[in-house]
Amino acid sequence: MTVGRLQCPPMERRAFGSTGLQVSMLGLGADHIGDPTASEGEVARLLGTALDSGLNVIDTARGYLRSEDRIGRLISHRRDEFVLSTKVGYEIPGVPDWSGAAVTRGIDRALAQLRTDVLDVCFLHSCALDVLAAGEAVAALHAAQQAGKVRVCGYSGEAEALAWAIESGAFGAIQTSVNLADQWTLSDLLPRATEVGRLGVIAKRPLANAAWRFADRPVGDYAEPYWERLQAMAITPEDGDWTATALRFSTFTPGVSTAIVGTSSVAHLQAAVQAVALGPLPPGEVARWGAAYQPFMGRWLPQI
Repeated sequence: MTVGRLQCPPMERRAFGSTGLQVSMLGLGADHIGDPTASEGEVARLLGTALDSGLNVIDTARGYLRSEDRIGRLISHRRDEFVLSTKVGYEIPGVPDWSGAAVTRGIDRALAQLRTDVLDVCFLHSCALDVLAAGEAVAALHAAQQAGKVRVCGYSGEAEALAWAIESGAFGAIQTSVNLADQWTLSDLLPRATEVGRLGVIAKRPLANAAWRFADRPVGDYAEPYWERLQAMAITPEDGDWTATALRFSTFTPGVSTAIVGTSSVAHLQAAVQAVALGPLPPGEVARWGAAYQPFMGRWLPQI
């Protein structure tokens, strides 16, 4: 595989828990391509580059504006090349969020938008613990699986809801934040996910929203919480390469099946592919980041 001017080895594939799916260690988070202002041509080029570079995971959601529609229109003819993941449970006209009807209709809408007969992975999208425990949304997701519309049922979320999802036996996959400034799940929940039902794990926000690109506090920006954390941790990569360090940390965290990088830039995607091709961080560098995070472990909850 050639990416940019570098020769990259074939993208490593991993078992996605016990689901039978095989996933690339790096996937594409398709939030950015839903932006209505994004050029259709650039989106097509990005999606094509992702698949051509060996990424076989594309993760989208009901709430990512035009993302599902664009994936369906632009790469449904390559559907057999990728594991398709989306998220449901909300914003369905005429029915309450997290009702069984919202889940069922959300799945049907996603199938139509994505131009596919089946969703490889379908997540309940960061609903609260009380929604999970009530059971209606989970039952609707299972019914869609039994009907052949969904292969793997998943939960995307954090904290106590994620802990419940892992222990419940109701899911075959989870999605959670894993990055240099978000290590909350590493000591307990990720090990449990691999022990309980051998769940597939998608690590989101592996780049910590690239918070290091801001010299000053990015007030109101999505990256602000992570910027604050990195300032408090008072640590920088040994080699000075933030992007490569962040991606290698997340992608090679034990228990992670695939890490999804969100971008609308082909160049940034190519840089991500080159970064993970470098392999795991040296153990000493991993330990250094773990030690910098440890004093805040009980104070910083994961970002939803």
